[in-house]
Amino acid sequence: MGLYTLTEVLRDAKEKGYAVGAFNANNMEIVQAVIDAAEEEKAPVILQASQGALKYAGIELVVAMVKAKAERARVPIALHLDHGTSRTQVMQCIREGFTSVMFDGSAYTLEENIHLTREIVELSRSVGVSVEGELGRIGGTEDDITVDQREALFTDPREAKTFVKNTSVDALAVAIGTAHGPYKGEPALDFDRLRSIQKEVDMPLVLHGASGLSDESISNAVGMGVCKVNIDTDLRQVFTGTVREFLQNNPREYDPRKFLKPAREQTKNKVQEKIRVFGSSNRIARNLTMI
Repeated sequence: MGLYTLTEVLRDAKEKGYAVGAFNANNMEIVQAVIDAAEEEKAPVILQASQGALKYAGIELVVAMVKAKAERARVPIALHLDHGTSRTQVMQCIREGFTSVMFDGSAYTLEENIHLTREIVELSRSVGVSVEGELGRIGGTEDDITVDQREALFTDPREAKTFVKNTSVDALAVAIGTAHGPYKGEPALDFDRLRSIQKEVDMPLVLHGASGLSDESISNAVGMGVCKVNIDTDLRQVFTGTVREFLQNNPREYDPRKFLKPAREQTKNKVQEKIRVFGSSNRIARNLTMI
């Protein structure tokens, strides 16, 4: 079905109360696993590239991999920049073919975040690209971006209303207690805060750092307006764990295809599990417009 914008992919999710999984494209096998899983589940899906992925593979190669697979897919796919850090990077991703971008201005004051995000929205929307903004800071580590837990700030519902009104973003990432990277235990999410944010803003909400959360926590968040759920660490762990186990059992094997294939298959299974939790199986909207 090709590539679609984030707005297109999330519109039906918001209307019908489910979430679309956003999975990080760290290599070719993970891209294949995510899209194959989405096709088997008949689910829309978002493939996103983080700062680390862009540095590792380059923007051009990331786009080429996703486009090549998406053009033959039978489900709608959005290609999303995760945690964009500058106007220059955002525009480069758009030029190369990203259909959605996130600008992370959470490190700035509310006023600066609004100003910078609004500028990104104006530029992106002029070429039909969706924008995700972020308000509040999510703890943990996202590649080389680290936020100390003590500095992590939860999203203020009233500030969220001001932010959305003055930026016109298409989706809003909120901080309610999740963190990037592996958890040492189940985090206590502030669902009362999430419910208050939902009442203040009428738009798809985004949950970052969802790897490691219980199915119950994710379902609760989806029921309170979360339409996009970011998953990365869960996929890295299952992929790497499968490779490690294979090589331990087959120490003389040197053909990377032999250990990457089962890693891809196990990653696909994990993506399917998440899609079912998000409620996006069998949710292919028929009125989408390909970008």
